[in-house]
Amino acid sequence: MHQQIFVNLPVADLPRAKTFYIALGFETVPAYTNDDAACIKLGDTIFAMLLVKPFFQSFTDKALADPATHLQTLLCLSCASRDEVDALVVKARAAGGAIPRAPQEYPGMYGHSFADPDGHTWELMYVAPDAPPPHGSES
Repeated sequence: MHQQIFVNLPVADLPRAKTFYIALGFETVPAYTNDDAACIKLGDTIFAMLLVKPFFQSFTDKALADPATHLQTLLCLSCASRDEVDALVVKARAAGGAIPRAPQEYPGMYGHSFADPDGHTWELMYVAPDAPPPHGSES
């Protein structure tokens, strides 16, 4: 099994991107942060690597999609409560993020989302401990 995940995201303005994620309560990992990249610790084993676009481009021959207009991935973070979901959305809005849609209610689940200043969309999901299994799941 894998021990950690590092999600690499291209950003137009690294200081602006770092400031945004710090405003949400996340911290940088200095050992993996420099003028071209910032490592943001999202959880004990989850990290976002914010890479300036030219540096990000050095890892691929494919064209980069503009996350403000095209969606390549939909990232989702679990939250411990509905309040945590809503609090992160409030912080994201206050830090200059966009709110792409209204909150979503599902049986035993509550979700909301935000987009960072570059347009990367993050879903936030709370699943109640007594939530029914997802549709089609085996018991």
